[in-house]
Amino acid sequence: MTRSPDTITEAAGKKPPLNRSYGIFDDIKYFFLKTPKVKTLIKFNSKEDRHRYNESIMQRIDVDVDKYKMLNIHRIGVEAPASYLFGELMRWNGDSMCWPNHIAKVNLQDNKLENIQVTLFGRSTPHSKKRKGIFGSHALQLFILKAIRIQQTPAPYDTDNARYMLYQSSGGYPIGVFCMYVRTSIPERGEKEMAQLFIMVSFNFYGKKHSANKNLVNRIWEGVHNRVTAHVAYRFKRLCEWKFENFKHPDGLDV
Repeated sequence: MTRSPDTITEAAGKKPPLNRSYGIFDDIKYFFLKTPKVKTLIKFNSKEDRHRYNESIMQRIDVDVDKYKMLNIHRIGVEAPASYLFGELMRWNGDSMCWPNHIAKVNLQDNKLENIQVTLFGRSTPHSKKRKGIFGSHALQLFILKAIRIQQTPAPYDTDNARYMLYQSSGGYPIGVFCMYVRTSIPERGEKEMAQLFIMVSFNFYGKKHSANKNLVNRIWEGVHNRVTAHVAYRFKRLCEWKFENFKHPDGLDV
């Protein structure tokens, strides 16, 4: 496994503009207790507006819109090219200051982004050496992500310069799809930064033909998910903007 981009930048002697989490309590502080600095959740005036928006996005990533009616969508603008953002996503190895990795441990199977397991307080364990103990790789499994498609280059005739990672999500509580989608900003939509990052997920209470009622448990999870996702998106934005500026001016960055 290659070194984390965070490790590389820190080894260069230039501190990123983020506090790295060193344990579970840091994860709770940075991702759960603090109020997100940017509201990233896209809200709609009606169910019809939500459906039209989701349908247009799912058609772009070739997802069955009849099976997944709704998506929970977060968006944030990033002052860096879309190709650069996606390159940073592709370099992710599960160890990142942008994700609460001590609480929700990310395990890349065979060190590849195509198969990812996330466990509650779990340990990163090779696929061939799974443990079934209380703190093994199967303990308190949150979800499994299997890549449906990783679009590393824009599709033909795509004027938005879009790239994305699309996963089937299963195991634990979420049932649906998860997608990280990057494209060039569209000024006509009021987007000012160079690129836009979308984090989209369909859980059981949003997604299928026979969706579950939004009970108290689902509402609590939705609130937790939205808060953590807003923090993840903002931290990824800050880190990418800092690294891109460092990339442009390797000897002149003032942090």
